[in-house]
Amino acid sequence: MIDHSITESALIDKCLAGDQQALRALYDIHGARVYCLALRLTGSAADAEDIVQDAFLRAFGALGRFRRESKFSTWLYRIVLNRCRDLLATRNRRETVTDEQWEPNAEAAPEGPDSAEKNRLQLALSRLPEGMREVLIMHDVLGMEHEEIAQSLKVNAGTSKSQLHKARAKMREYLSGKGGSA
Repeated sequence: MIDHSITESALIDKCLAGDQQALRALYDIHGARVYCLALRLTGSAADAEDIVQDAFLRAFGALGRFRRESKFSTWLYRIVLNRCRDLLATRNRRETVTDEQWEPNAEAAPEGPDSAEKNRLQLALSRLPEGMREVLIMHDVLGMEHEEIAQSLKVNAGTSKSQLHKARAKMREYLSGKGGSA
């Protein structure tokens, strides 16, 4: 159970002192959101789970080097983004996914009456350039502010806003059929 009265900084201090419950609390606070980010970027539940586990292991292993110049979540998102980028770069070197090969993961695009539309959205999202996709997911899916996105991506807030605008335009283009099939 998460004690919401304790600050994130205090949790980090407890983690550094070896408190396993504090580690669990940080995971409980941030796990679902970083999983969502990894799932939307990779399109695979299995890859997302692996990335989240690896990201938390890396974060907890390097917690002593966390300078607290930004929020813990910002630092953690950066680790997740880097792991996703590594995975996608490896995947892209092995094969280029075509529209016909794209098989959205059940968790990324659940079955049901809207599943065809969700599949189209996931495919369109997968076709966005990396930076646009990351900003769109972080802003529109996770609800992050441009300043936090900028810190996570190591860009300025204006770049985040510009990428979001371009990503939305590209999504409209893909979904309308003007940008190829989606």
